[in-house]
Amino acid sequence: MRTTKAARLLAAGAALTALTLLSACGGGDHESEALGSKAPVPPRVNKPRVNVLPGMPPVEDPADLYAADRPGRLSPVVRDFPSRVYVPNTNSDTVTVIDPATRKVVETIPVGRQPQHVVPSWDLKTLWVNNDLGNSLTPIDPRTGRAGKPVAVHDPYNLYFTPDGRYAVVMASMDRELVFRDAHTMKVVKTVPVTCYGVNHADFSVDGRYFIVSCEFSGELLKVDTARMKVVAQEKLPLRGAMPQDVKVSPDGKLFYVADMMAHGLWILDGDRFTPPRFLATGKGAHGLYVSRDSREMYVSNRGEGTISVFDFTRNRLTKKWHLPGGGSPDMGGVSADGKVLWLSGRYNAEVYAIDTRTGAQLARIKVGSGPHGLAVYPQPGRYSLGHTGIFR
Repeated sequence: MRTTKAARLLAAGAALTALTLLSACGGGDHESEALGSKAPVPPRVNKPRVNVLPGMPPVEDPADLYAADRPGRLSPVVRDFPSRVYVPNTNSDTVTVIDPATRKVVETIPVGRQPQHVVPSWDLKTLWVNNDLGNSLTPIDPRTGRAGKPVAVHDPYNLYFTPDGRYAVVMASMDRELVFRDAHTMKVVKTVPVTCYGVNHADFSVDGRYFIVSCEFSGELLKVDTARMKVVAQEKLPLRGAMPQDVKVSPDGKLFYVADMMAHGLWILDGDRFTPPRFLATGKGAHGLYVSRDSREMYVSNRGEGTISVFDFTRNRLTKKWHLPGGGSPDMGGVSADGKVLWLSGRYNAEVYAIDTRTGAQLARIKVGSGPHGLAVYPQPGRYSLGHTGIFR
């Protein structure tokens, strides 16, 4: 959500009373003896192959899309990059750079007007700063931390990459467009107008053949065919005033979770069938979604109450809720490469939170610029990036 929309969003709070109904919802003989004493080798089980989008890397484990995101599995591309937390300050037009080891600010980089998210490129080599009202993308070299020459891109509220690495997908929120661009040159390939308002977040199916997009200002979801670059389905969320935000697919690829900051919880959607979703309440202002390094849990930032809810995929329920001492406004972020720390921006408090993923304890609260939003923890494990603040496969 953009800070400039805050006043308008308060009016949707009256719709929340409907949620009580939705929430229900050696050799010789000696050698032979040794071999005979060993347990039999279990038969080798071949994992089913997924018929992926042409050009997309194969799915390592269809039961766990995040199998490549385990601690220590850094790609050779990023292995020598310094570990940093990059924080776009929407109101300050800067990116604050934090050293996670010392938890100190090491640099402040001037960028374009109203930077919203810092997005790792598909090939992991570049970080793109989305200067929404500046109509540009500022590239940052994560090896050196230096910013390059901005690239002209209109209304880049958020940025994703198709799983085959061919296209960047610009979420042009105010333009009401999905703009497919060359992933390297950022030249427009196809512009897709949409009839919803406020396209902002997305995630891809297990095979990469479609992705689900949230539309925050009209409370709708889109299903987009990746190869055809076409909206193939659209539905209105069953709550007046709904404002869907972050989108995340489950490890087994069967369900999509959509945070809703006005519904105060998650919509849970069958992406293949695209039927009406069910609802799970998490906390006021549910906003960002982040999967743990073991793929067992998902962290839900509840921006309106200063908490993080923990959802267990296996048990299909919420198991914990962590409270920031003194409150806060946890928004977007990411998990450290070793999985031990969850980093989140404090949207309305000009700060960043470091949270212990084992205990939920606050490890640090670091002052940054005004309006910190889609921060990126980088580098992270994974073979390639699908965009946003770091969706890795």
